Amino acid sequence: MRRRYEIHDEQWEIIKDLLPSERKKQGGRPAKDNRTMLNAMLWIARTGAPWRDLPEYYGSWKTVYTRFRRWQMSGVWEQILEHVSIEPDFENVMIDATIVRVHQHGAGAKGGKQFQAIGRSRGGLTTKIHAIVDALGNPLRFELTGGQSHDCMTGYEMLKSMELTGTNVLADRGYDTNAILDLLQGQQANPVIPSKKSRRVQRDCDWWLYKERHGVECFFNKIKHYRRIATRFEKLACTFKAFLTLVSIMIWMA
Repeated sequence: MRRRYEIHDEQWEIIKDLLPSERKKQGGRPAKDNRTMLNAMLWIARTGAPWRDLPEYYGSWKTVYTRFRRWQMSGVWEQILEHVSIEPDFENVMIDATIVRVHQHGAGAKGGKQFQAIGRSRGGLTTKIHAIVDALGNPLRFELTGGQSHDCMTGYEMLKSMELTGTNVLADRGYDTNAILDLLQGQQANPVIPSKKSRRVQRDCDWWLYKERHGVECFFNKIKHYRRIATRFEKLACTFKAFLTLVSIMIWMA
């Protein structure tokens, strides 16, 4: 019987061959199967519970955590996301950012918060998720920064890494900078970005097309259904990003 939050059979068939095989160590206990481990990770992501509170039917929480970190460090999550994110709809792409609060358990990592995408903004310690989604609201790129960082600076670097020829790029006024507009013009993309109030010359904006920008807001709503994303409990940015990648995989397969 499939429990709540667990992966469907059709979804499992898509990704099962991309997960590393777990071999039994000589003289040790048989390794838990990957599907059980993945379901345990999804339970943690959806509930936001501490690893130690993992239900016993998933096995040892240490085993699940170790495998989650092993897959994160070996790049398994990125490989799966690349595999499932086929045929994105590039008619429109939308870029935006959202802030998540950092739980007190998420602070204090070695090296300081500046190295772990944690900053201080109006809401206290926060992390900002920058994301680019396609016309259907599926994630194409995402980056983590401290909550105080400017959207346009990270947005410029993300857009620069993409091929956007002939694409409508939808964003709010926070991305109305000369650097971004020049970048999109050079890529022959169509910026659908309202002018800042401070601009002397207000550019025309296709307000009907701009309404489609809700797709990136819907993406943020979806990922925040997972409490491990809605509040950051992870000390390390790489671990938090691994959960974000896992959730993005589930969105692509939904």
